[in-house]
Amino acid sequence: MRKKAAILQQKLPHNLADLHSKPLDTLPLLDAAAISHSYEYPLFEDVHLTLNKQESIAVVGVSGSGKSTLLHILSTFLKPKSGIVKLFGKDIYSLDEREVLDIRRFRIGIIFQSHYLFKGLSAKENLEISSIISKRDQDKQLIKKFKIDTVLEQHITELSGGQQQRVSIARVLAKKPKIIFADEPTGNLDKKTADDVMDTIFEYLQDSDAAMFLVTHDLELAKKCDRVYELRDGRLETR
Repeated sequence: MRKKAAILQQKLPHNLADLHSKPLDTLPLLDAAAISHSYEYPLFEDVHLTLNKQESIAVVGVSGSGKSTLLHILSTFLKPKSGIVKLFGKDIYSLDEREVLDIRRFRIGIIFQSHYLFKGLSAKENLEISSIISKRDQDKQLIKKFKIDTVLEQHITELSGGQQQRVSIARVLAKKPKIIFADEPTGNLDKKTADDVMDTIFEYLQDSDAAMFLVTHDLELAKKCDRVYELRDGRLETR
């Protein structure tokens, strides 16, 4: 019996054997292997990435290089043509719809350049919706750090573009995600406000054992991350 068990273990894929030998809290938060995607034309191929607690990754590249598509693939919204994406040790494109929704609801947060706030509601009501969905209490300190505590009662349409974006980012962080996926998160902000917002996000990563995957055209912002990659000619290269 022992001999048979040893033979079976040897036949396991190496990475599967490793998975069963490691506790979940030592696994990467994100582990992507051999990711390729195309539309009418090849976009990128053989992308490999890992993302650990308290770590940030930035991806830069020209428009059309596939940065946002890669973010959508890694964040459960677009199945790649080939490859495996694991979040929190689970192959997300082999999960049922309920499990994927739970990951989106409780474990990841997505910051877009467009704020996607509910325009008929106040800033406060937008933040409350996030708290209700994620079953998290409001973080008053976070609201103060984003300097939106004085506009909470105003409707979204009464806020400036920069204020709307700060409410949007605060709404994402209010659910305490373990991975933040950010697509040009400071595109609507002036430099001073953008720096303050990103400092708050980086502080959140450290305080919450969280991680961030960022795509941006802003090389200066990208260099604040732990690792910087460039999507170029269909390949993800270390910059």
